This record gives sequence, C-alpha cells and structure tokens, in this order.
Amino acid sequence: MADHYEVLGVARTATADEIKRAYRQRARELHPDTNPDPTAEARFKEVALAYEVLSDPQRRHQYDTYGDAGPQAGNPFGNGGGLGDIFDMFFNGGSPFGGGGGGPTGPPRGQDLEAVVDLAFAEAVFGAEAEVGVRTAVACVDCEATGAAPGTTPTTCPECDGAGQVRRVRQSILGQMVTAGPCNRCGGFGTVVASPCPACRGEGRRIEERSYTVDVPAGVDTGATLRLSGRGAVGPRGGGAGDLYVHLRVTPDERFTRDGDDLLHDLHVPVTQAALGAKVPLATLDGDEVIELGPGAQSGEVVRLRQRGVPHLQGRGRGDLLVQIVVDTPTELTAEEAELLAQLAALRGEEIDPPEQGFMSKLRSAFK
Repeated sequence: MADHYEVLGVARTATADEIKRAYRQRARELHPDTNPDPTAEARFKEVALAYEVLSDPQRRHQYDTYGDAGPQAGNPFGNGGGLGDIFDMFFNGGSPFGGGGGGPTGPPRGQDLEAVVDLAFAEAVFGAEAEVGVRTAVACVDCEATGAAPGTTPTTCPECDGAGQVRRVRQSILGQMVTAGPCNRCGGFGTVVASPCPACRGEGRRIEERSYTVDVPAGVDTGATLRLSGRGAVGPRGGGAGDLYVHLRVTPDERFTRDGDDLLHDLHVPVTQAALGAKVPLATLDGDEVIELGPGAQSGEVVRLRQRGVPHLQGRGRGDLLVQIVVDTPTELTAEEAELLAQLAALRGEEIDPPEQGFMSKLRSAFK
C-alpha cells in the first residue's frame, strides 16, 4: 500500500492544518465527477484513506510507529502472543481456571458525545463545512492533565504497585481461586494524587465549550451521522478522548423535494403556454435552465434534466431533476378574457355554460 504521506504530498512532520489543506486540494483534483481519468476514482479513495488515518492523532501515531500492518503484525494472538493472550481471545479476558485475567488499566477513555447540525438544502446536496459546538471535557492545562497540583506529580499506588489491579485469593470447593479486580486505593489508575490540582480538583480535565469544523460530504440527507474521532470528552487524568458523533438535519426546500438522489419539482405554467408551447425559465440548484414545452403540453408530463440531482454519496455521478408540468386554469377572468375564451370555444365547437345573468338582465329578458 502506498505511503499515506506520499499520497497527500506532505512531509512526515506536516501539521494537522497542512494535512487538511493537502487533502482538500488532492480531493478536488481527483474527484470522479470532475476528473475524467479512469484511475481518478481509485486515487481519490487512496487520498480519502490517507486523510482518515493522518487526521486522527492516535491512528497517525500508530501508523508512524508500525505502518499499515499495525502493532500486531506477524502475531496472530495480538500483543505478544503469550498464553494469557490466548485466554483473552477465548475466555473474554479471564483464565479458564479462575485466574480472572488482567484487563486494561490506567486512565479510562473519555465519553463519546453527540451533536446535531442543521444544514441548508443546497449544503446537503453539494457538501459544505459546518461548525458544531459542544460542551465537553478537555485536558486541564494547569496540571497538564495529571490531576496533581502544579509542582507535584502523581505517585505509584502502594496498594497495587502501579498495576491498577489487585489479585485476591479465596477458597472454594474447587480449591484455591485467584481473582483480579480494580485497585480500591487508586481506582485502577495505578497512581495516586496526594495534592489534587485546585483548577480541576484532581480530575485532570475541565468542562469547556469547544467548536469544531465538520466536512460534510455531498449527497447527505437527514439522519446521516458523521464520526469525528478523538473529538469527544477526554478521560480523567490523561485518559484518551472519545469520539464525537454529529447527526445531520436538512432543512426542506420550498421548490425541490428529494426522492433518493433525484430531485422533484412542480413547474406551474398557464394554459396558454401549455396549449401553444413555450420556453419556460427554471432556476435550479446549478443555475438557470430553460424548459421547452411543445404545443399541447399536459399536466403530469415530466421533463428529466439529467445530472441535475443529488451527487451519489457512495459513488460517482448524480441523480436527475424531474420537472413535472402543472397546467394552471385561469381564474377571475376579465370580461375581455372571458369573451376571447368563448370565441375560442365556439371555433372549436365546444359547448360551454354561459355566465349567469344579473337580475336586471333576467327581468329585461322576461318582458321581451
């Protein structure tokens, strides 16, 4: 597999902003909708994968250390391939003989967060950058996330000797059983804080308002969810960050409705244009178009404008814009307009109901 840094064209020391700029530039150049090169789609996917890895600090660190293979390369049992790892795989972390197993210790990972972002209809169709604000736990800068007061440091827990777990021996009818559980003294951290940081009260984190920019891909719809890795709450005392799940909500459009990746629009035209034919302007999301109506256009007819719909989220190309013709019958006619329509009906041999006569007209008719 190609090196992710080479795919984006950045140095291994590139900052997060440099990686983001490089990704956007490469994505625009290689997007299958704008690049006719048959290899563009495969290269676009390589760029997207490279950005997904390098934009996540944890995944980037793992990639820089181990490459694509990861830390378990060459080891079918994961971390070191010992007997304990086999037990972890088949007995859910515990020994089949009651040993209890040794789960992960240290600061726990922070919580995942959720947020909702409202998008305009056109933003959902073409993609956009959206700002999302969350109230979240961030690392305390006063104690550098250690939880210890400035000038002090956490010390190794004397109860578990830094393991975060303690093993307990108990007797049963099957003999001596050994179990393991979190250390009560340090709560599983492996360290204790004698002098808590006054700013965070020993938590190593504080609650603040944060704002993030979300890259919304083209073609999303209400109900779609984007995951921002590492943008959730940080864990206590240096624990890793959770993820931020952004739920999208699209504002309906007054002119267009969505049917999958197709857009639907009702085009109202007067009966004269429908009967005689006309070129009717239509403002679409891509700009102005002209709908050509032939003489005798009927309500319900559909004009299809190809590639004027919603971009396919999981592929190249777009849906279509389906324009349904709606012929409007005129109302509140003037006397002259009514007379002209009556003449037309007479020419076509079509019977019509004459307009109701007023009281004086009826009275005059009665004395004739």
